[in-house]
Amino acid sequence: MAITDIRVFAHLTEADVDALGRELDQIRTDIEQLLGQRDADYIRRAIRVHRGLEGAARLLLCAGRHRATRVAGTVMLACAKSIEMMELGHNISHGQWDWMNDPEIHSTNWEWDLVGPSAHWKRSHNVVHHTYANVYGMDEDLGFAVQRMTRDEPWRPIHLLQPVTSLLIAASFEWAIAVHDWALVRQHRGIPDSGWRATPNAEFARKIARQVGKDLLLFPALSGQGFRSTLAANASALLLRNLWSYVVIMCGHFPDGAEKFTTGQLRGETRGEWYLRQLLGTANFHAGPILAFMTGSLCYQIEHHLFPDLPSNRYPEIAERIRALCDKYDLPYTTGSLPAQFWQAHRTLWKLALPDRLLRRSSDDAAETRSERKFLMASPTTGRLLIKLETDPNTGVRQGLRTALAAADPVLRSTNPVGGQWLRRRGTAALADPHPPRARKDDR
Repeated sequence: MAITDIRVFAHLTEADVDALGRELDQIRTDIEQLLGQRDADYIRRAIRVHRGLEGAARLLLCAGRHRATRVAGTVMLACAKSIEMMELGHNISHGQWDWMNDPEIHSTNWEWDLVGPSAHWKRSHNVVHHTYANVYGMDEDLGFAVQRMTRDEPWRPIHLLQPVTSLLIAASFEWAIAVHDWALVRQHRGIPDSGWRATPNAEFARKIARQVGKDLLLFPALSGQGFRSTLAANASALLLRNLWSYVVIMCGHFPDGAEKFTTGQLRGETRGEWYLRQLLGTANFHAGPILAFMTGSLCYQIEHHLFPDLPSNRYPEIAERIRALCDKYDLPYTTGSLPAQFWQAHRTLWKLALPDRLLRRSSDDAAETRSERKFLMASPTTGRLLIKLETDPNTGVRQGLRTALAAADPVLRSTNPVGGQWLRRRGTAALADPHPPRARKDDR
């Protein structure tokens, strides 16, 4: 099962977590004091790039008659829509630029270029997802309620279709987000299925009409005889944008090392523990300036979850300080190449399509779902082992989660099967009784 006590899992004391929280608060304060013209220039330049790119793409698609021109227009439009969704819509709606007091670039006024209303998304994403990131039973973005991304989710036969349904979700990601957010808003407001005249339904219907009318009717009609080819180009651009945004989101939340949590972790959670959960529950991927811009800087998902309302152009410098903190407290900083992170996320998705009985690793020691019980296991020599690291007696350097993970993995690979069987059988009770039963002769 997922993590129930983040301090135990992270090998940090209460004082350590409080100190980490204060250092992260200081990073926020430092960045807020630096905000100014440089940041305002960045977001206004990003808006100009998006509008110029979209305008050029629309012109090519309306006036172009050659295949190469239409392909170029389609790619440009897909890029423009990706920039609007991630760098503009996502980040502006987080309030990253509200400090400018510019009514055009403000979270209360910006309506993004997706079928889902921004107001619906801000409720489900800004409030629910970012507060309860990767907490099973609270964060509905954990698999969007249709994909099994943690072993805490009971397996059902429908999960066998995950390799196929994931492709459908990727291709229609814009609609998946919109329907997901709409459902959560209805649930939050207590609107019954029969309440079709309710405000969220009207908002959703108006936004669908606006988006479908603009992309699939108005702009193709402006092409005159090129209606069908422009319609196909617009639909292709939407598809490319959906696939790209799906890749980025999967890489930030589901590769190995992006931890999952139980609701038990939320009981009495401190500010420092909230920070720690965001740090351990997300992952980055390597990106240069252009790729980072095309992702809305969500290649810095760790920094985004720690400080979702700080401007995205500041994430690279924030990342340097977060890495230093991870070194100081011996915590992992989960990152890798984009292909590697995407492969790990989809390996998890394909693997969890199967029932647990067909999986080899313990539910407390798997790449996608591990917990503090990972460090409590049977040893082939002593019959018991509790990995607990505090400070290296020789150097005085802190030994935390990063060292513990490195120490535990070879032990787990060499231990006999009884330890894993015992953990699966005992579950949480294992923490209260750290000594597994001795292996019988027929268990060896």
